[in-house]
Amino acid sequence: MHEPHRFRSVRPDGRTAGSGRPNPPSRRSLLRSAAAGGLAAAGILAGAPGAAATSRVTESKVRDLSGPALTGRFAAPWTDLGIPVRCPDGSMLFVCGDTFDGGGDGGPDWRSPVGLRSSNASPGSLVVDGAVGGSRAVGLVPEGHTGGTTAIPSDVFTVGPTMYMHLMRGVIYETHHTDFWRSDDNGETWQYLCQWPGGLHGGQFQQKTYAVADDGYLYVLSTAFDRDVTSGLLLHRVRQDAPGDPAAYEPWGYAGGAWAWGNPPTTVTSPRRWGEICFRAMGGGYALTWLNMSPLDIRAQIFATPTSNLFTTAEQTMIVPTVPGRETGNAVASPYGGFIIPGSGVDDLHIAVSQWYDAQNYRVMQYRVNGLEGPAH
Repeated sequence: MHEPHRFRSVRPDGRTAGSGRPNPPSRRSLLRSAAAGGLAAAGILAGAPGAAATSRVTESKVRDLSGPALTGRFAAPWTDLGIPVRCPDGSMLFVCGDTFDGGGDGGPDWRSPVGLRSSNASPGSLVVDGAVGGSRAVGLVPEGHTGGTTAIPSDVFTVGPTMYMHLMRGVIYETHHTDFWRSDDNGETWQYLCQWPGGLHGGQFQQKTYAVADDGYLYVLSTAFDRDVTSGLLLHRVRQDAPGDPAAYEPWGYAGGAWAWGNPPTTVTSPRRWGEICFRAMGGGYALTWLNMSPLDIRAQIFATPTSNLFTTAEQTMIVPTVPGRETGNAVASPYGGFIIPGSGVDDLHIAVSQWYDAQNYRVMQYRVNGLEGPAH
Protein backbone atom coordinates (compact mmCIF):
# COMPACT_ATOMS: atom_id res chain seq x y z
CA MET A 1 0.00 0.00 0.00
CA HIS A 2 1.20 3.53 -0.69
CA GLU A 3 1.27 6.52 1.64
CA PRO A 4 -2.34 7.27 2.66
CA HIS A 5 -4.16 10.52 2.10
CA ARG A 6 -3.98 12.89 5.06
CA PHE A 7 -7.27 14.00 6.55
CA ARG A 8 -8.78 15.45 9.68
CA SER A 9 -9.98 12.76 12.07
CA VAL A 10 -13.65 12.70 12.98
CA ARG A 11 -14.59 14.02 16.38
CA PRO A 12 -14.80 11.57 19.29
CA ASP A 13 -18.43 10.67 19.89
CA GLY A 14 -18.62 9.48 23.47
CA ARG A 15 -21.69 11.35 24.68
CA THR A 16 -24.10 9.61 26.99
CA ALA A 17 -27.69 9.28 25.86
CA GLY A 18 -29.52 12.55 26.38
CA SER A 19 -26.36 14.65 26.87
CA GLY A 20 -25.99 15.50 23.17
CA ARG A 21 -28.69 16.87 20.92
CA PRO A 22 -32.09 17.18 22.61
CA ASN A 23 -34.93 15.37 20.87
CA PRO A 24 -32.62 13.47 18.47
CA PRO A 25 -34.12 12.71 15.05
CA SER A 26 -35.47 9.23 14.45
CA ARG A 27 -33.39 6.70 12.59
CA ARG A 28 -35.98 6.72 9.80
CA SER A 29 -35.77 10.50 9.37
CA LEU A 30 -31.99 10.29 9.16
CA LEU A 31 -32.15 7.50 6.62
CA ARG A 32 -34.77 9.27 4.53
CA SER A 33 -32.77 12.50 4.54
CA ALA A 34 -29.63 10.67 3.41
CA ALA A 35 -31.56 8.78 0.74
CA ALA A 36 -33.06 11.98 -0.66
CA GLY A 37 -29.61 13.55 -0.87
CA GLY A 38 -28.27 10.48 -2.65
CA LEU A 39 -31.16 10.48 -5.10
CA ALA A 40 -30.59 14.12 -5.89
CA ALA A 41 -26.89 13.48 -6.49
CA ALA A 42 -27.74 10.57 -8.76
CA GLY A 43 -30.28 12.63 -10.70
CA ILE A 44 -33.16 10.25 -10.08
CA LEU A 45 -35.57 12.11 -7.86
CA ALA A 46 -39.15 12.01 -9.11
CA GLY A 47 -39.36 13.69 -12.49
CA ALA A 48 -35.62 13.36 -13.25
CA PRO A 49 -34.21 10.89 -15.77
CA GLY A 50 -32.47 7.79 -14.47
CA ALA A 51 -28.70 7.98 -14.18
CA ALA A 52 -26.84 5.92 -16.77
CA ALA A 53 -24.44 3.23 -15.55
CA THR A 54 -21.78 1.30 -17.40
CA SER A 55 -20.93 -1.95 -15.66
CA ARG A 56 -20.91 -5.68 -16.30
CA VAL A 57 -22.41 -6.20 -12.84
CA THR A 58 -26.07 -7.28 -12.84
CA GLU A 59 -28.42 -7.58 -9.89
CA SER A 60 -31.91 -8.85 -9.25
CA LYS A 61 -34.19 -9.17 -6.27
CA VAL A 62 -34.61 -12.73 -5.04
CA ARG A 63 -37.21 -12.26 -2.31
CA ASP A 64 -38.35 -10.33 0.72
CA LEU A 65 -36.97 -11.88 3.89
CA SER A 66 -39.12 -9.95 6.37
CA GLY A 67 -42.51 -8.26 6.43
CA PRO A 68 -45.97 -8.81 7.94
CA ALA A 69 -46.75 -11.89 5.85
CA LEU A 70 -43.29 -13.40 6.40
CA THR A 71 -42.20 -12.54 9.93
CA GLY A 72 -45.38 -11.17 11.51
CA ARG A 73 -46.03 -14.55 13.17
CA PHE A 74 -42.86 -13.93 15.22
CA ALA A 75 -44.10 -10.47 16.33
CA ALA A 76 -41.47 -8.98 14.01
CA PRO A 77 -43.35 -7.64 10.98
CA TRP A 78 -41.19 -4.51 10.91
CA THR A 79 -37.42 -4.92 11.12
CA ASP A 80 -34.19 -4.16 9.28
CA LEU A 81 -30.50 -5.04 8.76
CA GLY A 82 -30.82 -8.84 8.98
CA ILE A 83 -27.07 -9.52 9.21
CA PRO A 84 -26.82 -13.14 8.03
CA VAL A 85 -24.63 -15.65 9.83
CA ARG A 86 -24.39 -19.41 9.41
CA CYS A 87 -24.78 -21.03 12.82
CA PRO A 88 -22.78 -24.06 14.02
CA ASP A 89 -25.93 -26.21 13.62
CA GLY A 90 -26.14 -25.28 9.91
CA SER A 91 -29.09 -22.89 10.13
CA MET A 92 -28.94 -19.24 9.05
CA LEU A 93 -29.59 -16.56 11.64
CA PHE A 94 -30.55 -13.04 10.55
CA VAL A 95 -29.64 -10.59 13.31
CA CYS A 96 -31.92 -7.59 12.92
CA GLY A 97 -31.92 -4.08 14.31
CA ASP A 98 -34.84 -2.02 15.59
CA THR A 99 -37.88 -4.31 15.47
CA PHE A 100 -41.54 -3.51 16.10
CA ASP A 101 -44.95 -5.17 16.20
CA GLY A 102 -48.23 -3.47 15.31
CA GLY A 103 -49.18 -1.53 12.20
CA GLY A 104 -45.81 -0.16 11.12
CA ASP A 105 -42.30 0.80 12.10
CA GLY A 106 -42.19 2.70 15.37
CA GLY A 107 -45.07 0.58 16.68
CA PRO A 108 -45.23 -1.23 20.02
CA ASP A 109 -42.88 -3.85 21.46
CA TRP A 110 -39.59 -2.21 20.40
CA ARG A 111 -36.72 -4.70 20.52
CA SER A 112 -33.14 -4.62 19.22
CA PRO A 113 -31.39 -6.77 18.25
CA VAL A 114 -33.52 -9.81 17.44
CA GLY A 115 -32.70 -13.09 15.70
CA LEU A 116 -34.81 -14.56 12.86
CA ARG A 117 -33.86 -18.02 11.63
CA SER A 118 -33.97 -19.96 8.36
CA SER A 119 -33.52 -23.69 8.96
CA ASN A 120 -32.32 -24.00 5.35
CA ALA A 121 -29.07 -22.01 4.97
CA SER A 122 -28.74 -22.31 1.18
CA PRO A 123 -28.80 -18.83 -0.40
CA GLY A 124 -31.35 -20.12 -2.90
CA SER A 125 -33.78 -21.38 -0.24
CA LEU A 126 -33.82 -18.83 2.57
CA VAL A 127 -37.17 -18.55 4.36
CA VAL A 128 -37.59 -17.32 7.93
CA ASP A 129 -39.26 -20.22 9.71
CA GLY A 130 -38.17 -19.56 13.28
CA ALA A 131 -37.02 -16.93 15.72
CA VAL A 132 -34.94 -16.73 18.86
CA GLY A 133 -37.68 -16.71 21.48
CA GLY A 134 -40.20 -18.80 19.56
CA SER A 135 -43.50 -17.14 18.63
CA ARG A 136 -42.19 -13.75 19.76
CA ALA A 137 -38.71 -12.76 18.64
CA VAL A 138 -37.04 -11.62 21.84
CA GLY A 139 -34.34 -9.03 22.30
CA LEU A 140 -31.05 -10.93 22.22
CA VAL A 141 -29.47 -8.76 24.94
CA PRO A 142 -30.84 -6.36 27.58
CA GLU A 143 -31.79 -2.95 26.10
CA GLY A 144 -34.42 -0.77 27.73
CA HIS A 145 -34.35 2.01 25.08
CA THR A 146 -34.26 4.56 27.92
CA GLY A 147 -34.00 8.05 26.50
CA GLY A 148 -34.14 6.67 22.96
CA THR A 149 -31.07 4.48 23.21
CA THR A 150 -30.83 1.28 21.20
CA ALA A 151 -28.42 -1.57 20.39
CA ILE A 152 -27.63 -1.71 16.68
CA PRO A 153 -25.74 -4.79 15.45
CA SER A 154 -22.82 -4.09 13.13
CA ASP A 155 -21.67 -7.69 12.67
CA VAL A 156 -22.28 -11.30 13.65
CA PHE A 157 -19.92 -14.16 12.73
CA THR A 158 -19.03 -17.73 13.67
CA VAL A 159 -15.69 -19.27 14.67
CA GLY A 160 -15.96 -23.02 15.16
CA PRO A 161 -18.72 -23.72 17.71
CA THR A 162 -18.96 -20.10 18.88
CA MET A 163 -20.86 -17.13 17.48
CA TYR A 164 -19.90 -13.50 18.15
CA MET A 165 -21.97 -10.32 17.90
CA HIS A 166 -20.86 -6.67 17.94
CA LEU A 167 -23.34 -3.95 18.99
CA MET A 168 -23.31 -0.13 18.87
CA ARG A 169 -24.99 1.46 21.90
CA GLY A 170 -26.56 4.85 22.46
CA VAL A 171 -28.98 7.22 20.75
CA ILE A 172 -28.73 6.68 17.00
CA TYR A 173 -25.48 8.18 15.65
CA GLU A 174 -24.42 9.18 19.17
CA THR A 175 -22.51 6.02 20.02
CA HIS A 176 -21.67 6.02 23.71
CA HIS A 177 -19.87 2.67 23.55
CA THR A 178 -19.85 -0.60 21.63
CA ASP A 179 -19.98 -4.04 23.15
CA PHE A 180 -19.20 -7.62 22.18
CA TRP A 181 -21.09 -10.85 22.95
CA ARG A 182 -20.74 -14.59 22.37
CA SER A 183 -23.15 -17.50 21.96
CA ASP A 184 -22.42 -21.21 22.27
CA ASP A 185 -25.96 -22.40 21.48
CA ASN A 186 -26.54 -21.19 17.90
CA GLY A 187 -27.58 -17.70 18.92
CA GLU A 188 -30.28 -18.66 21.41
CA THR A 189 -28.53 -17.03 24.39
CA TRP A 190 -25.69 -14.49 24.53
CA GLN A 191 -22.97 -13.75 27.08
CA TYR A 192 -21.29 -10.36 27.45
CA LEU A 193 -17.53 -10.22 26.76
CA CYS A 194 -16.24 -6.64 26.61
CA GLN A 195 -16.80 -3.08 25.42
CA TRP A 196 -14.98 -0.17 23.77
CA PRO A 197 -15.58 3.57 24.34
CA GLY A 198 -17.34 5.38 21.51
CA GLY A 199 -14.53 7.90 21.11
CA LEU A 200 -11.74 5.35 20.58
CA HIS A 201 -9.54 6.13 17.54
CA GLY A 202 -11.40 9.38 16.98
CA GLY A 203 -14.72 7.54 16.85
CA GLN A 204 -13.55 5.34 13.97
CA PHE A 205 -13.75 2.10 15.98
CA GLN A 206 -17.52 2.21 16.46
CA GLN A 207 -18.86 0.23 13.50
CA LYS A 208 -16.88 -3.01 13.18
CA THR A 209 -17.02 -5.94 10.77
CA TYR A 210 -14.94 -9.13 10.98
CA ALA A 211 -13.46 -11.43 8.32
CA VAL A 212 -12.67 -14.94 9.57
CA ALA A 213 -9.40 -15.90 7.83
CA ASP A 214 -7.74 -19.30 7.50
CA ASP A 215 -4.52 -18.09 9.19
CA GLY A 216 -5.91 -18.05 12.73
CA TYR A 217 -6.75 -14.34 12.69
CA LEU A 218 -9.86 -12.23 12.49
CA TYR A 219 -9.37 -9.11 10.37
CA VAL A 220 -11.47 -6.17 11.52
CA LEU A 221 -12.49 -3.12 9.50
CA SER A 222 -14.09 -0.19 11.33
CA THR A 223 -15.57 3.27 10.79
CA ALA A 224 -17.47 5.91 12.68
CA PHE A 225 -21.18 5.17 13.01
CA ASP A 226 -22.59 8.49 11.83
CA ARG A 227 -23.59 8.99 8.20
CA ASP A 228 -23.08 12.75 8.44
CA VAL A 229 -19.41 12.43 9.48
CA THR A 230 -16.43 11.75 7.23
CA SER A 231 -14.50 8.76 8.58
CA GLY A 232 -11.52 6.70 7.64
CA LEU A 233 -11.65 2.91 7.39
CA LEU A 234 -9.33 1.32 9.96
CA LEU A 235 -7.89 -2.22 9.92
CA HIS A 236 -7.02 -4.35 12.95
CA ARG A 237 -6.35 -8.04 13.47
CA VAL A 238 -6.96 -10.23 16.48
CA ARG A 239 -6.33 -13.93 17.11
CA GLN A 240 -9.43 -16.05 16.69
CA ASP A 241 -9.08 -17.25 20.28
CA ALA A 242 -9.04 -13.68 21.70
CA PRO A 243 -11.70 -11.44 20.06
CA GLY A 244 -13.15 -10.61 23.48
CA ASP A 245 -9.87 -9.08 24.68
CA PRO A 246 -9.60 -5.41 23.59
CA ALA A 247 -5.86 -5.42 24.30
CA ALA A 248 -5.35 -8.20 21.71
CA TYR A 249 -6.44 -6.04 18.74
CA GLU A 250 -3.38 -5.06 16.68
CA PRO A 251 -3.67 -2.05 14.35
CA TRP A 252 -2.39 -1.74 10.78
CA GLY A 253 -0.99 1.66 9.92
CA TYR A 254 1.42 3.80 7.94
CA ALA A 255 4.40 5.29 9.81
CA GLY A 256 8.04 5.94 9.04
CA GLY A 257 7.47 5.45 5.33
CA ALA A 258 5.98 1.96 5.63
CA TRP A 259 2.79 0.06 6.44
CA ALA A 260 3.10 -2.41 9.34
CA TRP A 261 1.15 -4.17 12.05
CA GLY A 262 1.54 -2.35 15.35
CA ASN A 263 1.75 1.13 13.85
CA PRO A 264 -0.97 3.56 14.95
CA PRO A 265 -4.07 2.82 12.84
CA THR A 266 -4.30 4.73 9.57
CA THR A 267 -7.18 4.80 7.13
CA VAL A 268 -6.76 2.06 4.51
CA THR A 269 -8.89 3.80 1.88
CA SER A 270 -10.20 7.25 1.02
CA PRO A 271 -12.17 8.79 3.92
CA ARG A 272 -15.87 9.23 3.24
CA ARG A 273 -19.31 9.07 4.82
CA TRP A 274 -20.03 5.40 5.49
CA GLY A 275 -23.23 3.51 6.04
CA GLU A 276 -23.23 -0.21 6.90
CA ILE A 277 -20.07 -2.23 6.17
CA CYS A 278 -19.51 -5.98 5.73
CA PHE A 279 -16.07 -7.67 5.46
CA ARG A 280 -15.72 -11.37 4.61
CA ALA A 281 -13.11 -13.92 3.56
CA MET A 282 -14.35 -15.42 0.32
CA GLY A 283 -13.01 -17.74 -2.39
CA GLY A 284 -9.38 -17.42 -1.35
CA GLY A 285 -9.65 -13.63 -1.15
CA TYR A 286 -11.72 -10.99 0.61
CA ALA A 287 -14.86 -8.97 -0.07
CA LEU A 288 -15.95 -5.65 1.41
CA THR A 289 -19.47 -4.37 0.81
CA TRP A 290 -20.84 -1.08 2.12
CA LEU A 291 -23.48 1.60 1.87
CA ASN A 292 -21.78 4.58 0.26
CA MET A 293 -23.37 7.89 1.24
CA SER A 294 -22.15 10.25 -1.49
CA PRO A 295 -23.27 9.31 -4.05
CA LEU A 296 -25.75 6.98 -2.42
CA ASP A 297 -25.31 3.36 -3.52
CA ILE A 298 -24.17 -0.04 -2.23
CA ARG A 299 -20.70 -1.01 -3.41
CA ALA A 300 -18.22 -3.88 -3.29
CA GLN A 301 -14.47 -4.26 -3.42
CA ILE A 302 -12.90 -7.67 -4.05
CA PHE A 303 -9.23 -8.09 -3.14
CA ALA A 304 -6.57 -10.72 -2.46
CA THR A 305 -5.39 -10.06 1.12
CA PRO A 306 -6.56 -8.09 4.17
CA THR A 307 -3.76 -5.57 3.54
CA SER A 308 -4.38 -5.10 -0.19
CA ASN A 309 -4.32 -1.51 -1.43
CA LEU A 310 -7.94 -0.38 -1.22
CA PHE A 311 -7.06 3.09 -2.49
CA THR A 312 -6.59 1.55 -5.94
CA THR A 313 -8.96 -1.45 -5.80
CA ALA A 314 -11.99 -1.01 -8.07
CA GLU A 315 -15.21 0.01 -6.33
CA GLN A 316 -18.03 -1.91 -8.02
CA THR A 317 -21.59 -0.60 -7.72
CA MET A 318 -24.22 -3.21 -6.85
CA ILE A 319 -27.36 -1.31 -5.74
CA VAL A 320 -28.48 2.20 -6.76
CA PRO A 321 -31.29 4.34 -5.31
CA THR A 322 -34.61 5.13 -6.93
CA VAL A 323 -38.06 6.28 -5.84
CA PRO A 324 -40.99 4.05 -4.86
CA GLY A 325 -42.76 2.65 -7.90
CA ARG A 326 -39.68 2.76 -10.10
CA GLU A 327 -37.83 -0.19 -8.60
CA THR A 328 -36.38 -2.68 -11.05
CA GLY A 329 -33.15 -4.65 -11.38
CA ASN A 330 -30.67 -3.10 -8.97
CA ALA A 331 -32.67 0.10 -8.35
CA VAL A 332 -34.06 0.14 -4.81
CA ALA A 333 -36.03 2.86 -3.00
CA SER A 334 -34.19 3.95 0.18
CA PRO A 335 -31.60 1.12 0.25
CA TYR A 336 -29.11 0.43 3.00
CA GLY A 337 -27.28 -2.55 4.50
CA GLY A 338 -25.84 -4.88 1.89
CA PHE A 339 -24.56 -7.70 4.12
CA ILE A 340 -22.98 -10.72 2.40
CA ILE A 341 -24.98 -13.93 2.78
CA PRO A 342 -22.81 -16.94 3.71
CA GLY A 343 -22.62 -19.61 1.02
CA SER A 344 -22.46 -17.12 -1.83
CA GLY A 345 -19.32 -16.25 -3.76
CA VAL A 346 -17.79 -13.53 -5.89
CA ASP A 347 -19.28 -15.02 -9.07
CA ASP A 348 -22.73 -15.40 -7.47
CA LEU A 349 -23.03 -13.00 -4.55
CA HIS A 350 -26.15 -12.77 -2.39
CA ILE A 351 -26.65 -9.80 -0.09
CA ALA A 352 -29.22 -8.73 2.50
CA VAL A 353 -30.47 -5.24 1.62
CA SER A 354 -32.70 -3.16 3.89
CA GLN A 355 -35.36 -0.68 2.83
CA TRP A 356 -37.14 2.05 4.80
CA TYR A 357 -39.19 4.84 3.29
CA ASP A 358 -42.51 4.82 5.15
CA ALA A 359 -44.19 3.03 8.02
CA GLN A 360 -45.19 0.00 5.91
CA ASN A 361 -42.02 -0.25 3.85
CA TYR A 362 -39.43 -1.28 6.39
CA ARG A 363 -37.96 -4.67 5.58
CA VAL A 364 -35.02 -6.91 4.75
CA MET A 365 -34.67 -8.22 1.19
CA GLN A 366 -32.35 -10.61 -0.62
CA TYR A 367 -30.55 -9.54 -3.81
CA ARG A 368 -28.37 -11.58 -6.13
CA VAL A 369 -25.32 -9.99 -7.77
CA ASN A 370 -23.48 -11.40 -10.77
CA GLY A 371 -20.50 -10.16 -12.74
CA LEU A 372 -18.29 -8.80 -9.97
CA GLU A 373 -14.63 -8.73 -10.92
CA GLY A 374 -12.40 -10.96 -8.81
CA PRO A 375 -9.26 -9.84 -6.98
CA ALA A 376 -6.18 -8.72 -8.85
CA HIS A 377 -3.20 -10.83 -7.80
